[in-house]
Amino acid sequence: MKISKSVVDGAEPRAVRYIIWCEELPGFGLRVEPSGSKSFVARYRAEGRGRGAPQRQTTVGRYGVITLAQARAAATKVLAKAELGLDPAGDLAAKRREMKVAALVDLYEAEGCVVQRGVRQGEPMKPTTKAYTLARLRHHVVPLLGARRVSEITEGDIERFVRDVAAGKTAKDEKVGPRRRVIVRGGEGAARKVVRDLSAVLSFAQRRRIISANPVATASVRKTDNQRRRFLTTDEVKRLGKALDDLEAEGTNRKALDITRLWALTGCRRNEVAGLEWSSVDLVRGLLILEDTKTGQSVRPLAAPAAALLTVLRDKAKADAKWVFPGERGDGFFQGTKRIWPTVVKRAALQGVTPHTLRHTLGSAAASGGEALLLVGAILGHSNARSTAIYAHIDRDPARLAADRATAPIAAALSGRSIASANDGPQTPEAANDAA
Repeated sequence: MKISKSVVDGAEPRAVRYIIWCEELPGFGLRVEPSGSKSFVARYRAEGRGRGAPQRQTTVGRYGVITLAQARAAATKVLAKAELGLDPAGDLAAKRREMKVAALVDLYEAEGCVVQRGVRQGEPMKPTTKAYTLARLRHHVVPLLGARRVSEITEGDIERFVRDVAAGKTAKDEKVGPRRRVIVRGGEGAARKVVRDLSAVLSFAQRRRIISANPVATASVRKTDNQRRRFLTTDEVKRLGKALDDLEAEGTNRKALDITRLWALTGCRRNEVAGLEWSSVDLVRGLLILEDTKTGQSVRPLAAPAAALLTVLRDKAKADAKWVFPGERGDGFFQGTKRIWPTVVKRAALQGVTPHTLRHTLGSAAASGGEALLLVGAILGHSNARSTAIYAHIDRDPARLAADRATAPIAAALSGRSIASANDGPQTPEAANDAA
């Protein structure tokens, strides 16, 4: 069929990739992925004609990044070169094998920024996610590997890169304008995040046949966080609360402190609170209705303490206010938490704790309180059960304690002790050792 805009927009994803070929411009096609992502392609036979000539296919561009008219014009040029006996796809592949890592990052920004995992795999990244990803690539990868040819990057280079980021070689704090600073922090957490970003870039290069294999996949580096995530104990939460109260009494910006309190009370991600709009707050039903989160639209239950804090903020806000925490200047939301957070964790003696730790703390508290994992996921806004599975070990703790209580009389009988003393339980470490 003739490929028109209505054909492109109406092409539905199937279980496997398929291509719609254009009858008006032979060799021009629309490729539709199972994820729903759509790209334009050009296919031709190189080094002659007929079935014996090798077939080449090149991606012209992804729909949404380029228009149908732009894709048709670009494909026409490719097919015209092929008619003249040239091999544009082969030439492009050879050229790309000489590509430097910095240029690959630019190409990834233009054509490759899609979600790698989860229910949105293959869909374009959200603008904020894309901005953070590219910032990490340009602040860490480009300074250390940018001048290297992509085809020459080895597993050893990846391992050295991770060590350098973890050691802080790319960290910086620079003033780039009258009111703006660029702060780049290294460390092991930054290294784990950026090596995952780099792996996605190199997988993209592999799909484009710029490289034959992704060296991150076989490098001896840690790409994921520990399954048992860090969360705060009750004593640590008390220290955090006292630090917030003390800093407020000393005149620290109240917005940053209230954002921190809501991180702890809602389990929301960093900018889900910092960038919260009043239109997303339903105090009557006790809900946060977030239109655009990491996993799409999300409705979260709003606990009474969080609702009480938001009620106070609503009473103080202007009637037409858009942001719960408006910026100090301009029309955006408050951006000062990164500057104040280090002071908070230092005052509370919580070295190494991040705002995301507060999210894990709420999830852990819900699971250890006996809440079903499905409800824990609802509180945190998880789109699938796999995300909530990290709390499964905590969810089982109440059952383990129940098993301890049920087994105590049997253990007592086996050891010859009275059932009454077994139910009393060991009161001291020495008694515990005796019971064991």
